[in-house]
Amino acid sequence: MNKTALIIILGAFALVALIYFAFDGIAPNRDFPTAKDVQIDKTWDMPILLEEISGISWIDEDHMACVEDEEAIIFIYNTKASTIDKQIPFGEDGDYEGIALVDNDAYVLRSDGTLFEVQNYRQDSIIVNEYATGLPPEFNFEGVAYDKKNNRLLLAIKDKEEEKSKPIYAFNLKTKKVEEKPAFEIQFNDPAFKVLDQEINHQIIRPSDLAVHPKNGDVYILDATNPKLLILNSRGKIKKLHVFKEEQFGQPEGITFDAAGNLYISNEGAGGMGNILKVTLDKK
Repeated sequence: MNKTALIIILGAFALVALIYFAFDGIAPNRDFPTAKDVQIDKTWDMPILLEEISGISWIDEDHMACVEDEEAIIFIYNTKASTIDKQIPFGEDGDYEGIALVDNDAYVLRSDGTLFEVQNYRQDSIIVNEYATGLPPEFNFEGVAYDKKNNRLLLAIKDKEEEKSKPIYAFNLKTKKVEEKPAFEIQFNDPAFKVLDQEINHQIIRPSDLAVHPKNGDVYILDATNPKLLILNSRGKIKKLHVFKEEQFGQPEGITFDAAGNLYISNEGAGGMGNILKVTLDKK
């Protein structure tokens, strides 16, 4: 076999391998038993303004507060009419990743760790306060959730140099400061992660958002990089890991609960329409 023919054959093999990993490399996500435990009950396709929806928080049975990646705007989305009822500007454009509601106030998280408190966010006159967390912006902050029982916000980070664990930080709503000790530390050597493929969906979690269950205090942590959902109890112990089907959860970036404990997950459009899904998880 001459050198030219060998190069052609090797190139063909490389092309086949590239196509395989591009289209089939995520297949293990579809084969996990926990992917079958997820049922989508309802879908709301987002308007173009929320194509890059990055965070959601339940208001009432007909409304959700939403933020998107690029603009400092809180969108009030009407789930009954499937329309945006109101837009609430609160600052300058930036990379906004999550929203949590505390009574009449909204807290919006920017990716550098800055928190924006929007007081009386549904009124005509709002007051905006800005809080620096004091944590490194390169952590890439992705999610915020209201922990009512402990009067704090939980903050999730996507990146951290030491990847043996992942901390979840707490912002004290009384002092308006981040507590020095993380609220939780997710250990990646936990048996729950052993079912994951290290090369494809990784034995780690890179949070995109989080939410606290209103009934039992469990913490639900979403991952958009390799779509999955990690559930912790209120003390931070891992209860279950759900791996999602990527055709259902293309880029899950937002998560929230209603008062009854029903679960909602939003997906960025990634070039198409974003959406909000009402989801039921198998309780096994």
